[in-house]
Amino acid sequence: MSRIASKFAALKAAGRGALVTYLQGYDPDGATSLAILRGLPGAGADLIEVGVPFTDPMADGPSIQRAAQRALKAGASLPGVLALVRDFRRDDDTTPIILMGYYNPILAFGVDSFCTEAAASGVDGLIVVDVPPEEADEIEPQAKAAGLDLIRLVAPTTDDERLPRVLAATSGFVYYVSITGITGTRSASAASLEAAIPRIRQHTGLPIAIGFGIRTPMQAAEAAKLADGAVVGTALVDTLAASLNEDGTARSETVRLVLDQVRALAEAVHAG
Repeated sequence: MSRIASKFAALKAAGRGALVTYLQGYDPDGATSLAILRGLPGAGADLIEVGVPFTDPMADGPSIQRAAQRALKAGASLPGVLALVRDFRRDDDTTPIILMGYYNPILAFGVDSFCTEAAASGVDGLIVVDVPPEEADEIEPQAKAAGLDLIRLVAPTTDDERLPRVLAATSGFVYYVSITGITGTRSASAASLEAAIPRIRQHTGLPIAIGFGIRTPMQAAEAAKLADGAVVGTALVDTLAASLNEDGTARSETVRLVLDQVRALAEAVHAG
């Protein structure tokens, strides 16, 4: 059983939802990013998404776009993000790590080599935002051969005809994009989520995590109650950004502020 499947199974057995956190790798620099990464499990993160910085993050809102720019300025690269994961794995062999990003850096790296090295580095799953199920052959065979889960995005606009096709190409968990649009710009209503999640469950037994627009502990708890987990990204990125010096460098309190926010989110999710 993969780390992702094991984690969701353990949480289900405990009657708890999952807190999935997202931060951009190398934001604002490699050392600070690694310090936050290492602190996330202790703060209550159950699964960790690491963003791979890219120059054209078309699914992401302004906050994550700026995070990518800071990371690239700090020297971020796909090999560098894999090195972050390897460093994290020296102390933690149980927390699932998912890389979230775009296909261009993977293609430039080489799909076969990337999947092999990602798995060897300790990555458990991939979310490749701009590779739809119709183009799954671009990476799915290589990911499967390497033992990597390929996590798909399901949106409010994914109709009943297309939904089974999307889910058939999904493993690990289903990422439900709760809004139409880019990350961090608005939040979905509880009523819309209450209607959406049962429709997805009709087609899959995989866990479902709700993301895009989950910002507060209350929203995260509600999302994890309706589904199996809540993904919080932009809110954490905003906290990190607000803690930085004017030149975009980390302050002494940057790591603590992000982890304190994760603790508050985790308390709400796990209590719910």
